[in-house]
Amino acid sequence: MPATLSRRAPRRFWGWGNADSVLDAREQAITQLLLARIGTAQAERPEPRIEEFSMPAPRISAPPALAAQFSASPLDRLNHSSGKSYADCARMWLRQAPTPPDWVAFPEDEQAVIDILDWAQAQNVAVIPYGGGSSVCGGVEAAVGDGYAGTVSLDLERLNRVLEVDPLSRAARIQAGALGPELAAQLKPHGLALRHFPQSFEFSSLGGWIATRAGGHYATQYTHIDDFVESTRLVTPCGVIQTRRLPGSGAGPAPDRLVLGSEGSLGVLTEAWMRLQLPPRFRASASVQFSDYPRAVECVRALAQSGLNPSNCRLLDPQETLFAGVGTGSASMLVLGFESADHPLQAWMGRALELVGEFGGSYDQAAVARSMAEEHSDVHRQGAAGAWRDAFLRMPYWRDPGVGLGVIMDTVESAVTWDRFAEFYAGVKRDIARAIKQATGQDVLLSCRMTHLYPDGPAPYFTFATRSADGSVASALAAWREIKQAANEALVAHGGTITHHHAVGRDHRSGYEREVDPLFRRMLAAAKHTVDPQGILNPGVLFDPCGRALGLTGALLP
Repeated sequence: MPATLSRRAPRRFWGWGNADSVLDAREQAITQLLLARIGTAQAERPEPRIEEFSMPAPRISAPPALAAQFSASPLDRLNHSSGKSYADCARMWLRQAPTPPDWVAFPEDEQAVIDILDWAQAQNVAVIPYGGGSSVCGGVEAAVGDGYAGTVSLDLERLNRVLEVDPLSRAARIQAGALGPELAAQLKPHGLALRHFPQSFEFSSLGGWIATRAGGHYATQYTHIDDFVESTRLVTPCGVIQTRRLPGSGAGPAPDRLVLGSEGSLGVLTEAWMRLQLPPRFRASASVQFSDYPRAVECVRALAQSGLNPSNCRLLDPQETLFAGVGTGSASMLVLGFESADHPLQAWMGRALELVGEFGGSYDQAAVARSMAEEHSDVHRQGAAGAWRDAFLRMPYWRDPGVGLGVIMDTVESAVTWDRFAEFYAGVKRDIARAIKQATGQDVLLSCRMTHLYPDGPAPYFTFATRSADGSVASALAAWREIKQAANEALVAHGGTITHHHAVGRDHRSGYEREVDPLFRRMLAAAKHTVDPQGILNPGVLFDPCGRALGLTGALLP
């Protein structure tokens, strides 16, 4: 058997990105500034190495007929033992992989997925769909309790092709294992694009986006992957569920809506028909400063309710501009943008800037004019708005250097109605700051940005950074558990959702159980029992399978 079955570039098992990823000079400077602000000096600590991990031998044998598609190499097992949350990375820095899968399966086609589930059901083996492995909520780890003979992480990286394109309907049939860049590259020759860009775009898959109801590029209108799904194909232990391609239907509850957000608990997504778009030809952007944050909030509410539907409308509070490296912390920033494949955008941007002016925002008119340059211009990538865009995609890389120094840097996100936002913003920040002080004895850098906007409310996204009292990773991880539990409680207690786009997994399950009516959860558990009677698919995510009381598992537990 080869050392690894993976075709893709080796991933950094202890952090974000490929194994050879490095920070550029600007990112190093921002990282050092953040470390200095929380009182931690930059120091050299050796990165985790594969040979430092002691993993038990697989408890089960791979099925002989599929053995060539199974790997038990240390690198594959480490990469598939958890996602990329702060806690996941901290445990790797502690040289701990608490629940590595016994095997990692790389099926070659859909029939292999069916065969693996048949084998797993017969042998009482838990199967954890891996997606791209970018989960930040305990959604892909093999923390399933002791009731299974073994565990397999199912990686669809070989099912990564665009299979069919319908240019008239502007849709494509795409295998679920395609990562964001792979999908985009294959659609480009057809002159089409999905235009769904979560922060994890580089390392997350189409199947993962659908299974977790991922939030993407658009701040308004097309905010979730839900909006792009035309039909799905789900392999379950009891058969294949294929939904029909239709632009819309009123025929009962929509089957795709049950697949969306199911987090691998009902079946394995192998492909989907996705609605596509023409790439934008026209763009307009503005970077707007507000000295008064409440007035800035009023402004983005007006924009969200205006019907203008900006593609980008992200409000950064003063502290967030520091985290993003695009401000000094003295003012709020609104990153505002429009895009279209059909028409120039002067009228849309003009009206949006009228609203900005009504609420006291200021901006560089010349920069706005430059942003509306001719087709194929890259002006939209320049200036503060362009800097924020680049920083947004690179933010996960910045966290890793500090984890080994006892730095705690994490995010929580939610959505809440406008009438509750002011109290929600103040209350959540207060409760998280209090929890951090109690857990670490340290002060905190705590910021908020609005990632998505709806006419009835925003999706606030909080980022915090602090350090452990003694600088150790172990005490930092223990403190994180206290902070995370307090943050989960604060989001729900102050009227928000436990998660807007990071899914439930295991880490958010306590909040999910408070948010969702118990009768609905029983309905969902009954649906799972129908398609997965042995409860082998991602047990512990969303709920425990019928007849198996697993309890909460994963990174939130010591």
